[in-house]
Formats: sequence, structure tokens, C-alpha cells
Amino acid sequence: MLKRLLITGAGGNLGKLARQRLAGLAETLRLSDIGDLGPAAAHEECVQCDLGDKEAVYRLVEGCDGIVHLGGKSVEGPFSVISNANIHGTFHIYEAARRAGCNRIFLASSNHVIGMYTQDQHLDHAAIPRPDTLYGLSKHFAEGLARMYYDRFGMETAIVRIGSCFPKPKDRRMLATWLSPDDFVSLVERVFAVPRLRCPTLYGISDNDERWWDNSHAAYIGWRPKDNSAVYRDEVEAGPAPAKDAPEAVYQGGKFVVEPLRDD
Repeated sequence: MLKRLLITGAGGNLGKLARQRLAGLAETLRLSDIGDLGPAAAHEECVQCDLGDKEAVYRLVEGCDGIVHLGGKSVEGPFSVISNANIHGTFHIYEAARRAGCNRIFLASSNHVIGMYTQDQHLDHAAIPRPDTLYGLSKHFAEGLARMYYDRFGMETAIVRIGSCFPKPKDRRMLATWLSPDDFVSLVERVFAVPRLRCPTLYGISDNDERWWDNSHAAYIGWRPKDNSAVYRDEVEAGPAPAKDAPEAVYQGGKFVVEPLRDD
């Protein structure tokens, strides 16, 4: 068991799930977000922190022996906002971890790193990144940062390109990208349980019948997702279908590929 596990972005959807379900991984959960997280339970420490504030992040990471890094801007937005949280912020997390001797990280990357691939293409960890947005580009940076810190300093990271983590898939695209909450939790647990993690790139998806992504190279981690979006296929397909040339029907990144790029 870890002594202290840091969960950044603990106020977001995945962060709330991690807060509820990962208490068994550590004696203490240190929870962080830019907003108020409410009162801390007996096993929790709650810290408000802007990831763009280097010194605050250094203090945040001190004393932690594991990090679930979910924090940052999770959708497209102005580059100044994305760069502060996802580029500067992730660099601060990794440098703070190096200084603190924290050598195991779950990095929430995104399917939007490869969002410009079409849905008829099947990808594994070796696929060349093709970001669909500034947000996707910032996650590409985070992946490269994780790799550099592993190669130079031996800091182990699971780079997880999360698909769509919701209680159930919301549309036809999510039949391929869905990651159930249970499978998300079991993946985080495996990342901190496996004796040797290294620095694998994984796709965060459940055991869906429909899939574009291959995780076979990371079988050594021992993660076996159990849920399948096919259970919801009839419900999803009862709704309106997108046009055949609509972005959500053509690209793996869906509607993100037509998001306007915003400067400041």
C-alpha cells in the first residue's frame, strides 16, 4: 500500500470517481484541484492548487509516493488556459515528482492525441500522434514529458489515452471509445500494483466489441477490462444517427476535429 497518493483534478468527473473508489490504494489520499473540494475525510488531505504555480505544485507533491494525474483543462479552450494547466502544469508535476523521489505516475492522456485518424484505422501504442486540437496537442506534450522522465530518471508512468469514461456510452462513437468507471478504477489499481511498470502507452477503453485501439503490447500489466459497450448498443442506436460524413462518424476524435483553434 502507498503511504500517500496524490490525485490531481479531484474535483472533475474522473477525479470524483477516483476519490470515491481509490481509498484502498494508500493510507492517505491527497486531493487537489483549482476549486474547493469540500471537507476532507479522515483519510484525505484536500489542497487547492493551480497547476501553473510551480512552487505550489512542488509543495503539493512533497511526501507523495504515487500520483494519479487527472488535473488540467479537459476540453478545447484558449491556448493560454491549456498551456498553463496542461503544459506548464504537467511539467511542474513531473519535476516536483523527480525532486520528491515519487517514481510511479498514472498520466491521464487522451484519445484526442490521435483524434485525426479515421475510424477505419486500427492503432496500437506505436501510432504516430495526430492531435485534433490544442488540447490534444497539450496531451501529446505530456506523453513526451513522461517518456523523457522515464528515459532520463527512471520515473515510471502509465500513459493512458482515455477514451470516453461515463456510466454508459452516450452515442455511436462511444461504442468504440467507452471506458466504464469500473474498468477505469481497475486500471489505476493495476498501474500501482504491477512490480515493474516501465512507461507504456495504453488506450483507456473497456472490452468493447467495437474498437479501434490495441493494448496487447501492455498485457504484462495484467489489466483485464470486463465491461462491454455492446450491452448498450440497442439503446444507443435507437437515437438519431449522424450523417456519414459528419466528424463524429469519420474521425476517431469525433467533433473535436472541427473545434475552432482559439488564441488569447
